[in-house]
Order: sequence, then C-alpha cells, then structure tokens
Amino acid sequence: MKVIIDRFEGGFALVELEDRTIIDMPIELIPEGAKEGDVLTIFIDEEETEQRRERIRKLMEELWD
Repeated sequence: MKVIIDRFEGGFALVELEDRTIIDMPIELIPEGAKEGDVLTIFIDEEETEQRRERIRKLMEELWD
C-alpha cells in the first residue's frame, strides 16, 4: 500500500490513501525526515512476522513445560 503525506497537523501526518481518502497517522509512525508530498510504502514483513511467531511459540513452550 502506498500513501502520500498531504500535510502535518499537530502530532499527526494527514496521509492520502490509494482510494484518495485522508487519514491521520501519529507522527511517531512517520519516518524521520519525511515531508509533505513524500510517498510512503506500507507492507507486511512476512519474514519478520514469522520470526516473531516462532520466538513467541518457543517462549510459550518454555512456560508450559
């Protein structure tokens, strides 16, 4: 998914989604140095997701064994 930073207001970046709707994103989620007009790509990091699931699974096994 791609979003375009429309503007900044207070602690939020107003970003335009692909369907042209505008949503507020907390500024903490915006990469440092990003500015109005920049295009951001949001994606699911499948590799990192799987690594986290595996770590959690191992922790749960340790707790229940």
